[in-house]
Amino acid sequence: MIARRDLIIAGMAVAAAGAAEALRPRHKLLLLKKGTIEEALPSKMPGWEADATSADLTPELAGGLAQTLYSEIVSRVYFNAAGTGVMLLAAYGKTQSDALQLHRPEVCYPAVGYAIESSAAEDLPVGGGAMLPVRKLVAINQDRRENIVYWTRVGERLPQDGKQQREARFLNSFEGLVPDGVLIRCSALGESGPAFKLLETFVQDLLRATAPSERPALVGSEIANRLNAQIRT
Repeated sequence: MIARRDLIIAGMAVAAAGAAEALRPRHKLLLLKKGTIEEALPSKMPGWEADATSADLTPELAGGLAQTLYSEIVSRVYFNAAGTGVMLLAAYGKTQSDALQLHRPEVCYPAVGYAIESSAAEDLPVGGGAMLPVRKLVAINQDRRENIVYWTRVGERLPQDGKQQREARFLNSFEGLVPDGVLIRCSALGESGPAFKLLETFVQDLLRATAPSERPALVGSEIANRLNAQIRT
């Protein structure tokens, strides 16, 4: 005869299995509809032109682990008319897991000998009343001072730190979604005040120059739609 206690335990196990199955992600959410991130990022835009051959991106993500975690890694340096460079790195994953968290700049820069002098989450105005959630860092190593503006997109969410990123992954899973994701890092050397002004202008110019159909892959649909509406008017 089956004991009442055994029936309760069996019932709880069945319920847990059902809940786990209900939470299992089923639907892919790909904001990069076609092509590649490299194709989505404009190589020329008003006031800027890219040169992939002069990239001086530290830390480098092109190792074996990064190739396993990401579907695509793009590195370029954009120069303005004055010859000042902005370094850009974009790392894209078709199936988002913990991969982007492993290479968040506040984690990977100290791993190669940099000290993080400052780190702050900010909302960067990019046009159309849209605010892009970014993180600003200053990383220093001997005589190199690197000022960084970066953001991550996990599906339609734009987490600004590791905790928010884990929450984004949980919410996507709860909604049954298997999203793609991207990390876009822009950096400039030198004094932080002028460098961050340059980076803010660069990010705004980059997003304005991106094709309307490709903007969601970089910043999500909501910000892309606001930018598209402003640029059409």
